[in-house]
Amino acid sequence: MKAHLGDQLVIEQTRSAGARRDGEIVGLHHEDGTPPYDVRWSDTDEVTLVFPGPDAHIRHLEHGAAREQQPGAAPAPAGAAPSEVEAEPHVTGRSADVGRRVAVERRRRNLSREETARRARMSPGYLAYLEERPADPSMATLIRLADALGTTVSALRGAGTDLPPGLGQAMLHPELRDLDPEECRALLSTHGVGRVAVSAPDGPAVVPVNYDVVDDAIVFRTAPDSTPAAAVGTEVAFEVDHMDEALSQGWSVLAVGPASVVTEPGAVHSLTEHAHTTPWAGGERQMWVSIRPAHLTGRRITAADG
Repeated sequence: MKAHLGDQLVIEQTRSAGARRDGEIVGLHHEDGTPPYDVRWSDTDEVTLVFPGPDAHIRHLEHGAAREQQPGAAPAPAGAAPSEVEAEPHVTGRSADVGRRVAVERRRRNLSREETARRARMSPGYLAYLEERPADPSMATLIRLADALGTTVSALRGAGTDLPPGLGQAMLHPELRDLDPEECRALLSTHGVGRVAVSAPDGPAVVPVNYDVVDDAIVFRTAPDSTPAAAVGTEVAFEVDHMDEALSQGWSVLAVGPASVVTEPGAVHSLTEHAHTTPWAGGERQMWVSIRPAHLTGRRITAADG
């Protein structure tokens, strides 16, 4: 019997009164995948060390479908290629990116694998497996990971990545409140993706940009002939927001102020050297634009107290 992390261990109780039991293999003790295994049982969500008996078999995930290694199955012939014996788990669709999203969220929060695994009550080895290889973890695993990373299961699974935010139902008792300038500054944080509103040659335009906050100024990179470059020399509006689809709540911050191009070589070098990210749009975008907010306003939707 051999297994991979993420496979299922199924125990068919031989006693007439016994119930079938299954769980996700979250820990291996031998590199070749032989027993024993750390198994998180689907009925109790507890992890135990298991030495499978003759009534146990493995369900492998292969090409999005389950393939079972039945008890007593003949071993693979010597020299057989791995694909002929136990193919590595392969998952199609957006679930194949679960591990990538987990890794991105973990790094964004400056969490180590060990700390994330501890919070999610799983082994660091299993978390490494999820991040580095295509996998389709159980819903219980996703719930623990989402809780550990301060995000949602839907976000980890990539649900709605091609849909606009805000399709969920409003909460039963929402409360909309204004944010003071200090709260707005805190929410702007140091970097992210925001939208700048400009008067372009073809009319008003709102475009997303990757931005940083440096010395209370909002800065972003663009190209001289691009739409965001039209902000230079004018008063513009810059908006950033966050929405929690699962809870139908969120916030938005609006900054209004004059925009100018950064020309001082030392300042340009410093901005480029310390930028948190390169522009997602790619291409040559070496022109830095700075917005000095003269007015900061914001609103937040939360559940009303009581």
